Amino acid sequence: MEAKKVLFITTEIEPFVPENKNSLKGRLLPQTIQELGYEIRTFCPKWGVINERRNQLHEVIRLSGMNLIIDETDHPLIIKVASLPSAKSQVYFIDNDDYFMKRGILTDKEGKEYADNGERAIFYARGVLETVKKLGWVPDVIHCYGWATALAPFYIKQAYYDEPSFRDAKVVMEISPKEFQRDFGTESATFVEYKDAHYADIQDICSEGYGHTELEKIGVKFSDGVIIENNDVDPAIIEYAKSLGRPVLPPVEGDTFNEAYSEFYQKIFAGE
Repeated sequence: MEAKKVLFITTEIEPFVPENKNSLKGRLLPQTIQELGYEIRTFCPKWGVINERRNQLHEVIRLSGMNLIIDETDHPLIIKVASLPSAKSQVYFIDNDDYFMKRGILTDKEGKEYADNGERAIFYARGVLETVKKLGWVPDVIHCYGWATALAPFYIKQAYYDEPSFRDAKVVMEISPKEFQRDFGTESATFVEYKDAHYADIQDICSEGYGHTELEKIGVKFSDGVIIENNDVDPAIIEYAKSLGRPVLPPVEGDTFNEAYSEFYQKIFAGE
């Protein structure tokens, strides 16, 4: 049996946010994989820099309405959707007034990194998984790309392991170069608690810090395969993946990454 459905959990997508390396990859990756014949679903945070009117975002009432509790505080989950004409597909956006409205991706207008970026990653990962459950869509492969997605593998394997939508899915974590400097503090790492996803499961990684490197390592630990985006990725994370025995796809040069990724999906799906 081959993998046919791929869920993309991304951090940025052009043209919804300004073009940069990450947002361009966030658009091209799902688009090119879809062109290879896969059925896809794509998710992105609804960052405050995204213009809803210009990009014609609208709320999906049937998917919105639940609250996610983080650090004993309720945070309403709002789901929006917009079309991506160049890919002939839709993008689902995870929104919340506290974490995303009128706020940038990593930093405020003065360039200061948000202290709650770790919590934002928690909300985003859980929001995506709850939404996929409501959609009733069952992916074969789940591809996580970017810092905001790194906790998704943890929740899939620990909190949603018996959910029909994720029970048989294989998770691929694409690790990227360091995107921010701030350490959120080990207390923030304890906010990950949900169902059978416990801080104790990641304490070996976060006991002395909780920042970009730790997020990526968590993603690696709970993934079935790891993709190295480019040669600027922290070697320590690559070595960590290898120490766990995870299949690793090295950086792919040129414009053929979609074919290499497709072959990697099939390899991971087959358990090779």
